[in-house]
Amino acid sequence: MSATQETVMTTTRLERCFAALKQQNRPALVSYLTAGDPDAETSRRLLHGLPEAGVDIIELGMPFSDPMADGPAIQKAALRALEGGQTQAKTLEMVRSFREQNSTTPIVLMGYYNPIYCYGVERFLTDAAKAGIDGLIVVDLPPEHDEELCQPAAKHGIDFIRLATPTTDAKRLPKVLGNASGFIYYVSVAGVTGGSAPTPERLESAVRELREHTELPIAVGFGIRTAEQAATIGRFSDAVVVGSALVDCIEHANTPDEAVERVHGLVSELAESVRACRKASERQAC
Repeated sequence: MSATQETVMTTTRLERCFAALKQQNRPALVSYLTAGDPDAETSRRLLHGLPEAGVDIIELGMPFSDPMADGPAIQKAALRALEGGQTQAKTLEMVRSFREQNSTTPIVLMGYYNPIYCYGVERFLTDAAKAGIDGLIVVDLPPEHDEELCQPAAKHGIDFIRLATPTTDAKRLPKVLGNASGFIYYVSVAGVTGGSAPTPERLESAVRELREHTELPIAVGFGIRTAEQAATIGRFSDAVVVGSALVDCIEHANTPDEAVERVHGLVSELAESVRACRKASERQAC
């Protein structure tokens, strides 16, 4: 086997995704939905339809009863999912089912450590790898505890994606980036998900500074709700993350069909905007 063949075989779905988008000179659209929201079947339909609607990377929330870093929209989504009987095992089964139809779109599980700990770390990582999970974002597990989940995840071929925030100072940043892989998730506002819209000028400066410390792709999320905002952020980031706006579509829908239509419709708008955002910048530069 040649070195080139070996490199191709050992790249991850996330690496292949970002490499392909770099060739296209566009950022990734990352969507967040809570697994099991508003019910198991509707959640399955939502998940399976995301790639066709235009999503490049999927963040799937693991429902938890105390989602302290999330705003009201995602908190309510987690409660709806839990009341509907969603479990860690059912979330992994959703991904297994998705992988039967789609082997290319990366899926990242996002949530809190408690459900993983209760499931059993080694059992969870084994099952997650078999299901086709590409990465984890665990918001309440700092790098001081990398030996508990981050390092074991790497042994299973699962990326551990770190959050950097406006309050992550120069002293703290190397620790945050130390064992990170997949991409860096830059939290655009200090606060919970679904907060106020970020300031583009401040964000661009923060992303530029962050690039000086890591070669990993940088995704920007929190507070991005519209196609216009996504396009603005996409001009200088490697990925744009939209979550609460999609979850709101589910909450305000009157029927499951309407929820699916609303979510996939907004995703299509966001995808079109993100795909064109740098072309628009190039035209303006000319």
